[in-house]
Amino acid sequence: MRSPVSRLILLSLLAAAAGCERKQQEAPAFERPPAPVLVASAVAKDAPVYLDEVGRCSAREVVTLQPQVSGRITHIHFADGADVKAGDLLFAIDPRPFQAQLAAAVAALAQSKAALDLANVELTRVTGLVEKKAAAQQELDSARNNVAVSEARVQQNQAAVETARLNLEYATLRAPIEGRTGRRLVDVGNIVNANETNLVVIQRLDPIYADFAVTERDLSAVQKSLAKGPLRADVRIPDEPGPARSGDVTFVDNAVQEGTGTVMLRATIANADRGLWPGRFVKVRLILDMLKGSVVVPAEAVQISAKGPFVYVVTEDGKAEFRPVTLGQKQDDGVVIASGLRVGERVVTVGHVGIMPGGKVRVDTPQAAPGKDSGK
Repeated sequence: MRSPVSRLILLSLLAAAAGCERKQQEAPAFERPPAPVLVASAVAKDAPVYLDEVGRCSAREVVTLQPQVSGRITHIHFADGADVKAGDLLFAIDPRPFQAQLAAAVAALAQSKAALDLANVELTRVTGLVEKKAAAQQELDSARNNVAVSEARVQQNQAAVETARLNLEYATLRAPIEGRTGRRLVDVGNIVNANETNLVVIQRLDPIYADFAVTERDLSAVQKSLAKGPLRADVRIPDEPGPARSGDVTFVDNAVQEGTGTVMLRATIANADRGLWPGRFVKVRLILDMLKGSVVVPAEAVQISAKGPFVYVVTEDGKAEFRPVTLGQKQDDGVVIASGLRVGERVVTVGHVGIMPGGKVRVDTPQAAPGKDSGK
């Protein structure tokens, strides 16, 4: 049996325990403080439907200059890598042999013209004698034949003069197109051969081509868009800031390439500042269509879970609503929301880690954003 003192102590302990339990039941439950977040409103924008491809620039016109006559280079009138206009003087070949040929051809022409004059005089004389029956018909026929032969020789010598004059002109080589020269391939004193020796390569850089390929899977979409009108392509140099350069698609190849399953396309881009260069790789965005009034949010508002993309929508009572969404294409710093969100709804852009679905949030200004330097 327990003593009276032991019973008294036991009753006191039980009473104290019951009092603590009642205090714990009466204490208010702990509430999590609102999570600090930054928000942005979903806006309506016209969003392009596009294909992103990798392309390569190529010159619109490329000419490898070759001489049309053989000879020795006497002068070079440009610097390597110079910009030239059509007709600018580039090379000079020793003209003296061609000047001599022209002089000989002119002299031969004068001789044939003199022979023709004599033949005409003889024809006139023989014709008079035949009319007086003082000469035979055979002499008249011979005289007429001499005139015809002399006229043919005049024409032949005139052609020889034109050929000699052209050869003399070909001794001076001029730029056939406007563009930029590469390095010269011959020096002064080199002997060049007609239609054989390469002298310099000239490339026209403005406008310039951007060549790229699309897969045959995307070809149908490209064809449907082309049926509505010209397609636009935005060209950008990788890792370089600044706006993209735009141009029209001016060529679509007529077959799918075997082995790669791609179709070549070409866009023509203005390049007055020479920002694009032949052979350089570029990013090409082919615009297929324009979606009017698309719902667009900042890209950082979209999160990915095991069930797919979602955003946190801040409700009017200041709570974070978990909202699954369907994504469209990225638009610069934003992304199109194809379904799951309305224009004007506010979505969380910063502070996702501290949010509990359905929990309270506190919308801060950008200066007071979580983890941001306040500048103090």
